[in-house]
Amino acid sequence: MITCSVNCKINLGLQVVRKREDGFHEIHTVFYPTDFFTDTLTLEVGGKGFHFECHGAPDAGPDDDNLCVRAWRLLRDDFGLDGACLTLEKRIPTGAGLGGGSADAAFTLRMLTEVFHLPLDNHQLKIYAARLGSDVPFFIDNTPMYAEGRGEILTPIPLDLGGYRIEIVKPDFSVSTKEAYAGVTPHLPNIDVADVIRRSITEWRELLHNDFEDSVFQRFPVLAELKEQMYAKGAVYAAMSGSGTAVYGIF
Repeated sequence: MITCSVNCKINLGLQVVRKREDGFHEIHTVFYPTDFFTDTLTLEVGGKGFHFECHGAPDAGPDDDNLCVRAWRLLRDDFGLDGACLTLEKRIPTGAGLGGGSADAAFTLRMLTEVFHLPLDNHQLKIYAARLGSDVPFFIDNTPMYAEGRGEILTPIPLDLGGYRIEIVKPDFSVSTKEAYAGVTPHLPNIDVADVIRRSITEWRELLHNDFEDSVFQRFPVLAELKEQMYAKGAVYAAMSGSGTAVYGIF
């Protein structure tokens, strides 16, 4: 039996650049891992078949739809895996823009690879991860990344916020990704998020923007209030993460 702690991520800026021919949107953002919220995955190997349990997420839906189960199926089908029990304890808020489900899927791929001694390196794991969702590949390397495309084209970016404290607040409502994109008008930014990140963090407040905030804050003013509360408490930078509704501050 092995157990691991699964971290979430925040988006440092998010630029919706254009609508793609495949119906998705081209984005530019920086993913940054944080353990402010964590899930716990426990994997036991033995017996026959696959058993999955999820605790702490009453609105998670059918187990068959869970990304952890789908991750198992991908590797089972390609490598003939059999005999595993996976338990997920949810604490990362859902519908928050924190990538909790994506993180759970990526860590499941990593754990199965380790326990079953699969011949997969991180590059190969990211190919599997991309089949599960746009954010999933990020959690394979789990280091700061500049993300393009749907979020699956990743480039390492030198960024260390180890000298800062990150706080996250998630109100008790969510915004669907579809709703969030419906309120965005894609446009080319004056300055790319990757260039902003390389500047002093003291400049981020004026230059680093999440395009989803424009419409989501109009619909849910409490989110704008949460952001301002972060600044009132002394944050050097604050924003909504992803398509929301979590709001974070960097202190």
